[in-house]
Amino acid sequence: MEPANHFTVLRRYWRLLAGCTLAALVIGFLLTPAGDAVDDGKWQCKVAITPVAGAGESVRADQVLSYAQGSNVTTTAAKKLHVTDVAALAARRTVTAASTQMLVFTTTGPTQQSCTDLAAALSDATITGYGQESKKSADESIKRLQAQADTQQEQVNNLQHAFTKAGSADQPKLQPQLTAALNALTKTLTDISTLQNYSQTDAVQQWGSIDAKEAGGSLLSSPSRGVRLGLAVVLGLALGIVAAVMLSRMDTRLRTRNTTEEAFNLPVIGEIPQLAGRLRRLREPLVVARPSDPAAEAYRSLRSTLLLTGPESLSGRPGSEPAAPGRAGPAPVILVMSGRSGDGRTTTVANLAAALAETGRAVLVLDCDFRHPQTHLHFGIGDGPGMAELLSGERLSGLDDLIRETGTEGVRLITGGNTTAYPAALVLRAGEVLRRAREHADVVLIDTSPLLHANDAYDLVQHADAVLVTAMAGNVTPEQADRVSELLARTGVPVAGVALLGTVGPSGRRLKRDGLRTGALLVGRTSAAGPRSEEGRRSPAAVREESVARTEPADRGAAPAPAPAPAPAPVAEEHHRAAPSWARRPSADSVVETTLQLREIEER
Repeated sequence: MEPANHFTVLRRYWRLLAGCTLAALVIGFLLTPAGDAVDDGKWQCKVAITPVAGAGESVRADQVLSYAQGSNVTTTAAKKLHVTDVAALAARRTVTAASTQMLVFTTTGPTQQSCTDLAAALSDATITGYGQESKKSADESIKRLQAQADTQQEQVNNLQHAFTKAGSADQPKLQPQLTAALNALTKTLTDISTLQNYSQTDAVQQWGSIDAKEAGGSLLSSPSRGVRLGLAVVLGLALGIVAAVMLSRMDTRLRTRNTTEEAFNLPVIGEIPQLAGRLRRLREPLVVARPSDPAAEAYRSLRSTLLLTGPESLSGRPGSEPAAPGRAGPAPVILVMSGRSGDGRTTTVANLAAALAETGRAVLVLDCDFRHPQTHLHFGIGDGPGMAELLSGERLSGLDDLIRETGTEGVRLITGGNTTAYPAALVLRAGEVLRRAREHADVVLIDTSPLLHANDAYDLVQHADAVLVTAMAGNVTPEQADRVSELLARTGVPVAGVALLGTVGPSGRRLKRDGLRTGALLVGRTSAAGPRSEEGRRSPAAVREESVARTEPADRGAAPAPAPAPAPAPVAEEHHRAAPSWARRPSADSVVETTLQLREIEER
């Protein structure tokens, strides 16, 4: 995908980007504390605690670990550091048993000094506190052993007194008892002495120095809340971009010229840019209300394409009156249709009618969308009797009475009317009405129901001289476009091409491929007037000769030139007659006259 297309995708999904960014900002705001936070994880310190020499058996690692993890150590360290938030201080330290004879305190802090001070305070609190607890426990044990020693001493004294009074025969019997009592007393006195020595020294000690190193912290633990919120915005925007790209890959709807031509197998003869909301609410055609708007120029470009490549009756001299005698032929009927609703069909009819009226042609618009008639709203007039009454037979003789003037000069309208019958039944009677409508204008434009939603357009297309398909960018899938192309291919009516509405930015280069159905499947009316060029289009010389012959005054005495004999129709298979030249896209070598050149030739 090219960079320009990436920007188009981001512009299309700007609401998704804004939503993801806003959601990330709200989540970041709720999950971060107020004010500027301190990065407590920037520095990390470690200190080890081991039993003192000679106390290895009396000091148990699980007891020391349990005491170090208690609240007394943290509270003592907080008092020493003059810190009131004990919970925050506890969150900055962890203690683990590295072995059966070693505990390790790990602390964090925003600076090296604060980290080291916390490690030292915790180490001192553990050593002092556990020493005091050990001394208290030892004193209690000494008291208990001292009472036990007194009892044993009394027992030894009694045995010695009995041994002295006993005769030589009884002394051997008392000797073992006396010896056991003396041994028990000696052991108790030894334990008392050991506990007295143990209570006078610390039970544990700090091993080595405090190891401090810079941990670096993380982006999410930035000291500034604004920085954290900025990171949240960047993260939300990145997620939004990824989601937009994924959705654009999954979205197969037609948005560009190339994909539209490939799906419809028809040329795109006009690209109308996306309209702002205020322009879509106008009560008159954009060509009239905003003549210099880019969309108005795009509609004029669409008109010029139809004039240059459309039926000969469309590119002929516009009549000065609706039913002027001597008109070269009946007015061409152009059916503007779409595959589904929301494709800008009615908007295109209104603006194309206004653009054709700018060339001096009298345009008659027929609203044959009996399900949702909206054409009168685009011309700023009210609803009333129209095509529904005309086709139902209620006003069949009053065609002139139903034609209404619009605010656009040169454009008249027959509204949809009030539908009482089934719309499909009305369309079946449209042949006679359209024949009479050709006599009231230079060009007849028909607005109808969507082809894929109703059968009205399919029944009307047989009465039209040309079909213009409209498609709104992002509203039609390739499957729907292919179905529309298939249905039109069966009618045998020339299709001018596709008008792509709602485009955003450039659509890219044209695809160079052969076999567009514009010339292959669009069966139409072959014209036999005048010679044609190699591409099948009438040559400019033939157009000039015919125009001069047609406009030659009758009073000069020159005999009118006989009409050339019609060329024999080519033999083709059933339902596959030769496509008209105007239905094909001109080749690079063909000569195409501008609108100004055609009008100069016609006025000679």
